[in-house]
Amino acid sequence: MASLQTYNPPENPSKSLFKYFRFHLDRDSPSDTRDALLIVAALIAAVTFQAGITPPGGVWQDVDENGKDPHHVAGRSIYAAQPTPFFIFLMANTLGLSASISIITYLTIGFPLYMEVVIASYSLLLTYASAIIAITPEDVSFRYILIAAAVPYLVRFIMQTFRKWYPKLEDAITNSVKG
Repeated sequence: MASLQTYNPPENPSKSLFKYFRFHLDRDSPSDTRDALLIVAALIAAVTFQAGITPPGGVWQDVDENGKDPHHVAGRSIYAAQPTPFFIFLMANTLGLSASISIITYLTIGFPLYMEVVIASYSLLLTYASAIIAITPEDVSFRYILIAAAVPYLVRFIMQTFRKWYPKLEDAITNSVKG
């Protein structure tokens, strides 16, 4: 286990705001840290959900009567006319929403009404998925977006497996970083 370091705040916080505000075990309680993380995760979830259901530029309100623009379909994202940037937006936004939902579910384990939090969180993800399917053209491959949604959970699983099977290696890495 790594040794605890004493928190020595800088004389002048404006010289090193990063050092002044970063987490310190002897100053910051786990409860306060969890509360701050829950607030940040909830804000990220709200912003990414809203961005997903109303993408930049909005959605087409009508159909292209001339048939010249295949992307101009009522209810489809205007931004989807630029396939690569739209795909990057969907991937990054989905990753952000999924990561924030996973943080919320991990930090509320053991809370009263935890099951309700989980149901609401995953319902939010399903609503998001339904909305992006509705606004995205048929030519977009959703398998990559699904992978982006799974990444936070896969990373957590890999980290927990690594810690279980290689605890000494993790301590060696932690000590070399503190170094």
